[in-house]
Amino acid sequence: MINIVVSKARLHLKHSFDRIKNEHVKKNLLQAIPFWIASVITGLLAVIYARLFLMAENLTTLIYKQHEWFLFILMPFCFVVAWWLVKRFAPYSRGSGIPQVAAAIEITGPKTDKKVDKLLSVKVILIKILSSLVLGIGGGAIGREGPTIQMAASVFKKINQLLPDWWPKVAKRNMIITGAAAGLAAAFNTPLGGIVFAIEELTKTHFSYFKTAIFSSVIIAGLTAQGILGPYLYLGYPKIGVLSGYIFLGVVLVAIISGLLGSGMSKVIWVILKWKSKFTLNKEHVLYLVSCSLILAGLAIFVNDIILGSGKDVMERVLFTSNKYSLWYEPLLRILGPTLSFTTGAAGGIFAPALGAGASVGSFVSSWFHLSDTNTNLVVLSGMVGFLTGVTRSPFTSAILVLEMTNQNNVIFHLILAGMVASLVSIIIDKHSLYDHLKVQYIRDLNEEELAQNAKDISEALPFKQTE
Repeated sequence: MINIVVSKARLHLKHSFDRIKNEHVKKNLLQAIPFWIASVITGLLAVIYARLFLMAENLTTLIYKQHEWFLFILMPFCFVVAWWLVKRFAPYSRGSGIPQVAAAIEITGPKTDKKVDKLLSVKVILIKILSSLVLGIGGGAIGREGPTIQMAASVFKKINQLLPDWWPKVAKRNMIITGAAAGLAAAFNTPLGGIVFAIEELTKTHFSYFKTAIFSSVIIAGLTAQGILGPYLYLGYPKIGVLSGYIFLGVVLVAIISGLLGSGMSKVIWVILKWKSKFTLNKEHVLYLVSCSLILAGLAIFVNDIILGSGKDVMERVLFTSNKYSLWYEPLLRILGPTLSFTTGAAGGIFAPALGAGASVGSFVSSWFHLSDTNTNLVVLSGMVGFLTGVTRSPFTSAILVLEMTNQNNVIFHLILAGMVASLVSIIIDKHSLYDHLKVQYIRDLNEEELAQNAKDISEALPFKQTE
């Protein structure tokens, strides 16, 4: 029944467009429509996912406040279930999602559809949502932004697959890149950040080839999200008025520290993931998951619950309350939380946790010099840019994201400076970002799976050939 309806709709649409006499207009319009449809779906999906993610975090907070000892049961259970969902149903839905999108962009071609389907698909979307929500309920220090990007790229890819044969072809790579940009814009409400992210992080393609697609898709996805949530800033309007003349020194200092720490955290995560790749038994994974969850629960109960969650509450506290100075151990907790959560193998992003860690670093550095509120706010924002740059190696994306989250156009040069300094010093720890390492690993895994499947097919066919 559904197939009949879809077929009739396609036929009616074809007849409608056949009436357009200008072939150039017809082609441009037909090529634009898939982007627009996918953008609307992306905006709706981003809103639904954001609300579910917030509910998951609020549930964790409620449980912690009323029955904190229950975390020792809840967290191991959620960590194991979140990991199992990924392992059982969609292995490439694990982690952030950005490396998977980057890998899909790199390998997309006429003969790689099966590989790309493992990275971007409807199943990946469903498992990404379920796994990250379960991990979020369990107090995992993860974000929703990376997952939103992978889900958006999956939506754009699926829409492209559904186009009938007579439709003007749209490059798969361009659809995926545009989907990722629209996903980031909808997740953070940062349209410029989505565009810069597409240029800086995901592609080396000449931007002019598909700039209209990216611009329109980012705008539509963002407007769809705003239509439901209303105009909003991810963080708000921190007070940054009169700044000291020497504040550039503070920006550079916190950029160096946060860039090194962000790169260091990424390096540790990568080392742990390589070590875990040697696990051959499920019980080894489960033991690791239970250990991580118990460590997080113990630190949350006996030290500070700042270790739990995405870290947005940390950013809001240091930027918008009088409690601006973090204690010495808070940055360590905000680094340890994402490290243990991200290495579980469940779904979950690292964007927001990196921003939260950077905010705590900037807050702690500000306490050394007893900076004023406005100077502290700038140093905190610089720490956020620096830490995220250390993780992603995308200084301009990081600076634009933080700028749009807070609408502080007067400090754009400070934030770009922080991103560039952090990008330079992060090379000391590792020449490549965590995303680069993971992208290469995913491509290698896909190739090995293909070789193994080909070998299996050949071995199964041999007995029949010998019988003949």
